[in-house]
Amino acid sequence: MTYPVSVAEVDLGFPRSFVEFANPDDATEVFRCDLTWLTSRWTCIFGAGCPGIYATAPDSGCCTLGAHFSDADDHARVAAFVERLDPTEWELHDLGHRDGWTERDADGELKTRVADGACIFHNSRDFPGGYGCALHAHALATGIEPHTTKPDVCWQLPLRRSFREVDPGDGSTYTEVSIGEYTRAGWGPGGADLDWYCSSNTDAHVAADPVYIGNRAELTELMGAAGYLELVDHCERFVSAGRPVPHPADGRRP
Repeated sequence: MTYPVSVAEVDLGFPRSFVEFANPDDATEVFRCDLTWLTSRWTCIFGAGCPGIYATAPDSGCCTLGAHFSDADDHARVAAFVERLDPTEWELHDLGHRDGWTERDADGELKTRVADGACIFHNSRDFPGGYGCALHAHALATGIEPHTTKPDVCWQLPLRRSFREVDPGDGSTYTEVSIGEYTRAGWGPGGADLDWYCSSNTDAHVAADPVYIGNRAELTELMGAAGYLELVDHCERFVSAGRPVPHPADGRRP
C-alpha cells in the first residue's frame, strides 16, 4: 500500500547551524543545539493531516509500534498515570487492566503493549472520549503538561537529546548534550522503512511559532529552566539575523 499523494520530505544532509554553551546548572556539561531545527516551523499534525508512519495504519500517527521506556523511573511515572485513567478516557481500559498494558520486545526490552495495531493507549477515531493518546488527553483535561504523563520517547519526538563525552585535548573531559532533530536515522535501520515521517516533511512545517517556543515545556524538561532561557536568547539572535541557515522543510515560510 502507498500513499495517494507524494510525500514532501526534504533530503537530509542539508547545512545546519549549531550553538554551544555551558549548562548553567552543571559545569561538566555543554549544550550543542541545532538552531536550524529549533527555529523551524515544525509542529505535530496528528489528527490534522498526519497520514501515519505506515500507510497500513493511517490513523495511528507514530503510535503504531508502542513506546519503549527509557528506564525504570520512566515506567513508574507512566504507571502512576495509567492508574488514574478511567474507561471514559481510555478506550482499551478494560483490556489493559485485564491482560496488561506492557510487553517485552524481541530483545526483552519493556514497552507499551500493541493492541489492535497500535499502542494500547491509542484511542480510535470513533471513541467517544476522544481520538489519540489517552495519556495525552488526560494531561490536557487535568491541566498538566502532556510530557509528564507519557513515556519519554513519546513526548520527546521529534526532539532528540543525545550525550557524548568530549576530550578537548588537555586530558579533561566534559559531556556534550546535543539538542536537535530526531531524524529518520534516529529510529535506527528501520527509519528508512517508514512510509512517512514528519520532522523534515514540509507538510508538518506549518506552525505559527518556531519549535523553541512551541515546545517550551519539553525543552525545559530536557535542558532545565536556566538552560532553556539561554537557548531562547540564542534562538532569538538567530531569528533576528534572518535565520541565515534555515530548515529547508520550512520552504518560503517566514
